[in-house]
This record gives sequence, C-alpha cells and structure tokens, in this order.
Amino acid sequence: MTTLCYANKTCAIGIHVLLEEIGKPYDLKIVDFSKGEQKTPEYKKLNPKGKVAALVRDDGSVLTEYAAIATWLALTNPDKKLMPTDPEGMARTLEALDFVVGTVHMLSWRLWRRPDAYSANPAEHDQLKERGMNAMLDGLAVIDDQLSGKDYLVGDFSIADTALYYVEYWAADVAGWQLPPNVKAHFERMKARPSVQVSRKQEGVA
Repeated sequence: MTTLCYANKTCAIGIHVLLEEIGKPYDLKIVDFSKGEQKTPEYKKLNPKGKVAALVRDDGSVLTEYAAIATWLALTNPDKKLMPTDPEGMARTLEALDFVVGTVHMLSWRLWRRPDAYSANPAEHDQLKERGMNAMLDGLAVIDDQLSGKDYLVGDFSIADTALYYVEYWAADVAGWQLPPNVKAHFERMKARPSVQVSRKQEGVA
C-alpha cells in the first residue's frame, strides 16, 4: 500500500524526512495555503479542521496533527527505531516533539512568517515579525541546552528530530538566522542523513 499524506510547505519537509526514514511507498501532496486549498470543500471533507498534516491510512481513516502522525508512524514501524520503547524515553520524545511543533513552530515561526494572520493592520506587521523571530530564537536557545552533549534530542535519532529539522531549515535556510551552536551542529548532522538529502534535493536546496 502507498501512504498518502497531505501537508503544507512548512511541515511537508519534516513529514518527507519521516516517510523517507520509514522507506515505504508514499505520496506526499502539498496543500497550498496561499491559494486557500486548506479551506476547499474537498480538503475540509478530508480534514474538517482545515489544517495540515493529514495522513490517509490503509483503511481509509484519516489521522491529523504532526505529532500524532509521527507517533503512529513510529509505533507501526518499530524496526525503524524512531521512538524509544521505554516509558521515560517515549515521554521525553513526545515532550521534545510537542515543544518544537507547538511552541517553536506554531507560536513563533508562524508569527514571523504570517503576521497578517494575527493583525489586519500592516503597520503592526514588522513588530509582530520581530516578536516572532525573538520568540523562535528563545525557543531554539532552550533546545540548544537540551542538545548539549547529545547528537539528537533524546540521545538517539527520533521523530522529534524530524520536526526540529524543519524548524532549523526555515530558520537557517529561509530566514537566514544564525542558529545556536548545538542546534547548528544538529542541523548539519541531519543534513548528512540520506532521508534529509532526498528532501533537500526535492526542495532544490544545496
């Protein structure tokens, strides 16, 4: 069976890496938010939340939210070792994943990337973007401490690192910000993984 996943340009990078790590056939469809495709009746029928990501499973059921999709893929592909099996390791992985997706990405990067989503007044956009940038860099500073002495967020590579990678990608390659040293080392380490190289080639990034 071919895994079908819908994502926008941002989270598609992490999903792409995750699906490459698993190594099974997949079809990744980009939902173009600039065209409002997440609001179309066709997509809302698939995911009434009007959000991404959305994973269509073999039985036709749909699973949404990056963290839930990543966790399900990890648990249903245990041979790929994308999540620790002990309770402490699983909890720490979900803790790291939730912070990256829910705080560093959604509450920080989106504020910088889409200030118009928070204010209809263009005069306020520069202030909102600065607030988003500072909040994201503060979040990455927290992650930098967590990465001290470790190659990956919870020691071994996990689903949490796929989310951190897409945040690093947008911060460094798109926004051009300087990453903290441990986060930068993690970013370089991720770029050496074959799954990430496939994703970067598709993105047209050197």
